[in-house]
Amino acid sequence: MARLGRRPALRLVAADPGARQPAAPAGASAPVQDGALLDAYSRAVVAVVEAVGPAVASLAVGAPQGGELRGAGSGVLIAPDGYLLTNSHVLQGSKEARVALTDGRQLPARRIGDDPATDLALVRVQDTGLPYAEIHAGGPPRPGQLAVAIGNPLGFQSTVSTGVVSALGRSLRGRDGRLIESVIQHTAPLNPGSSGGPLVDSQGRVIGINTAIIPMAQGIGFAIPAATASWVVAQLLAHGRVRRAWLGLVGRTRPVGREAARRLALPVPQVVEVMQVVAGGPAERAAVLPGDWIASFAGRAVDGIDALHRALAEWPFGEMAALDVVRGDSRLALRIAPVEGQ
Repeated sequence: MARLGRRPALRLVAADPGARQPAAPAGASAPVQDGALLDAYSRAVVAVVEAVGPAVASLAVGAPQGGELRGAGSGVLIAPDGYLLTNSHVLQGSKEARVALTDGRQLPARRIGDDPATDLALVRVQDTGLPYAEIHAGGPPRPGQLAVAIGNPLGFQSTVSTGVVSALGRSLRGRDGRLIESVIQHTAPLNPGSSGGPLVDSQGRVIGINTAIIPMAQGIGFAIPAATASWVVAQLLAHGRVRRAWLGLVGRTRPVGREAARRLALPVPQVVEVMQVVAGGPAERAAVLPGDWIASFAGRAVDGIDALHRALAEWPFGEMAALDVVRGDSRLALRIAPVEGQ
């Protein structure tokens, strides 16, 4: 067996401050000091927290059968006259809530409306002149940009965590089965109780409402984008709920084999299979039958139930639309007029 030689000891030599250092390669920029970067980062986060923190509140709601109030989650004031945005699941069907502000005040609030399909809800505090944050409904954030989450995780009020926007365009399934589109994925740590709190950019603008975490995962949080939140708030203020078009049917996504897709000239490899038709609804009036395959709506190919929901979200109530249906080995061109959802 070969004998291992003795490894020479490492010796640390202090640099001579007077010694000439090697020149930087031609064209290289001057190095940025880490301390300066950290100071700028800290100043940005502190400024965001000072601007938005007072608008973040904790919510407590009653148990479903009544009883004492209990901690439930977070919310953010979006107007000085007491409108507060939070998650639908935070309210858990309660009409009343109690809101605790950062200045120590505890105020009653009533629900204006909620939308389980996007996990957003709006409540109103009975007060005026309150601090509030701006919802940034302009362009989407950019992956890599600073993201600051403020909330009340596990009952610890006014907790701040930071990260970056990881990705855009994620999808989450809402409580009613609809797909929540364009969800923001970020790395700011979240815990139970953070739900409903704002995700804020470096300019103190709300770019999302935190909604979900993946259990046992690290650095993966999700927020409903500000553009969606703005649209939902407008709907809730106007109607108390979000109005969506409805076809009066129950469907599921069904893959179509290559041979069948080619024979039927289908534009997509999946369709919506009709499982049930609601009596008296638009689908029944359009002569849609259980077992039909829906291939397109209003000239737009639908490769599943989520695509059909997206198409319906953009269609006005009562306006006739083309419905491309496969029944057996035949293609049928039907006409259907969606109505406001039940």
